Amino acid sequence: MSAMSTAGARALALWIAAFALSPLQAAADALPTDKDPVAASRAVKLSEKLRCLVCQNQTIADSNAELAQDLRRQIAELITAGKTDDEIVDYMVARYGDFVLYQPPVKPTTVLLWAGPGLLLLVGFVGLARIVRARRSEPDAPPLTVEERERAGRLLAGDPPKDTA
Repeated sequence: MSAMSTAGARALALWIAAFALSPLQAAADALPTDKDPVAASRAVKLSEKLRCLVCQNQTIADSNAELAQDLRRQIAELITAGKTDDEIVDYMVARYGDFVLYQPPVKPTTVLLWAGPGLLLLVGFVGLARIVRARRSEPDAPPLTVEERERAGRLLAGDPPKDTA
């Protein structure tokens, strides 16, 4: 019976040791950006270049969305794997398209994105200029006749209009 309890105690001790050391193993597998300030700086700079695909108006550095957290982890893993910043950005663009870039490049597929605000401003300015010119070129209303002035005076004075029928 003592052999059984010794084997059980050993198994229990091994299980406890493995369980106790697992956080240390997880810490060893954790991303080294906390220990490496250069890698951490690279991760932050890359996170500021990439758009959160959920939030769309935030970088993944600013977003708390689950996808943004995954992308930050993926960036850290790629840094740990020895990838350069350009390789990491190219990987993200290949996977998610130019939309993942917070400042997409100017190319035929994104030219409307870059030129759109300027074109809208130009169209609005041209439309406003045409409206102003059209209003300036409208002729003034003809002056009131004597009868119309008298009628307007009576109406303003509160007199009931005369029936001309």
